[in-house]
Amino acid sequence: MSDAGTYEILLLAEFSAAHRLRMHDGALEPLHGHNWRVEVYLRGPRLDSAGLLADFTQLQPRLRAVTDAMHDTYLNDLPPFAGRNPSTENVARHIHDSLAAHLPPSVRISLVRVWETSTCAAAFLPDSL
Repeated sequence: MSDAGTYEILLLAEFSAAHRLRMHDGALEPLHGHNWRVEVYLRGPRLDSAGLLADFTQLQPRLRAVTDAMHDTYLNDLPPFAGRNPSTENVARHIHDSLAAHLPPSVRISLVRVWETSTCAAAFLPDSL
C-alpha cells in the first residue's frame, strides 16, 4: 500500500449559547441564542503505529471542554470574545485556537465549521496545513 495521500477525521460537538453582535454602526443586535453545531476536520499525511491519524478518545474530550465552556452562556461575557464580536466566524476561530496546540505533531486542523442554525454556518480555515 502506498503512503501517498492525506487522512482526515471529523469531530462533532454541540452547545447552546446566546450572543449579541455589534453591528457596523455600533448598535447591538437583539439578544438571541442558538443551538450551535461544531465540525472540526483534522488532516495529516500518516497514521501512527496503531493505524490512527489521531485518537478520538483523546481529542473529543478536548473539543467538549471548549464547547462546554461556552454552553448555556452569554458569549459576549466570555474572555475569548473580549474586544471582539462573538460572531459565528469568531466562535470557529476560538475553537481552532483552543484545539490546535493539543494535536499530534503531524496533525493539523484543516477546517472548523460552526452552524448557528440548520441553514447558516461559518468556517475558519487556517492558512497553512
